[in-house]
Amino acid sequence: MQEIKKKSRREREKRRQRREMLAAAVQLFSEKGYHNASMQEIAAKAEFAVGTLYKFFKNKEDMYKALVTEQADRFHEALTAALAEETDEIAQLRNYVQIKGTVFMDNVAFIRLYFAETRGASFNIKAGLDSELRERHCQLLHVLAAVFAKGMSRGRFQEIAEPQHLAIALDSLCNAFLSNWLEGRGSYPESPDIILNIFFQGLLAPAGPQPELSFPLNCESERL
Repeated sequence: MQEIKKKSRREREKRRQRREMLAAAVQLFSEKGYHNASMQEIAAKAEFAVGTLYKFFKNKEDMYKALVTEQADRFHEALTAALAEETDEIAQLRNYVQIKGTVFMDNVAFIRLYFAETRGASFNIKAGLDSELRERHCQLLHVLAAVFAKGMSRGRFQEIAEPQHLAIALDSLCNAFLSNWLEGRGSYPESPDIILNIFFQGLLAPAGPQPELSFPLNCESERL
């Protein structure tokens, strides 16, 4: 039992050290850029010997990949939990919109780093990384689509499109507001109802002319 406790303490200490190293990496990568920050500088920032840093990460590319994948995991967990907190479909969607904005803005240093550096990252850094992030995003959209599917089955939502398409549409609407905020051109809505009202109520006035709309919703059009 004593050995288990010692091992548990060691594991907790290792996790703490790893978090501090990655926090230092985010700060330096954000300030100097990925290519201009060295492992020696990251070690000094985190107040560890550089040899200790290499016990956790093979090199700077390995550290960057760990940083991105772990942050993506945290985003995924937070948004999945937001959808699981409620049973009412509209409450679930409100949680999703609100938590997505909160998580994004609470991690703005990482977001800016990812957008700035990943586009210019070397092939070695991006190898496997893009597919991992796409897989997490697809999983999240699948959970979000299940909310729309459940709402349709219970008669809460009209069956105007496939649940997957509705999930993509709502997620993209949130992303558009967040991108606008990130570029300093506006704010993310304080209330999730602002986004949901755009999404649910649409633009046409109830008394106005109602055009006949017929858009082919299929996988081919989704990829366009």
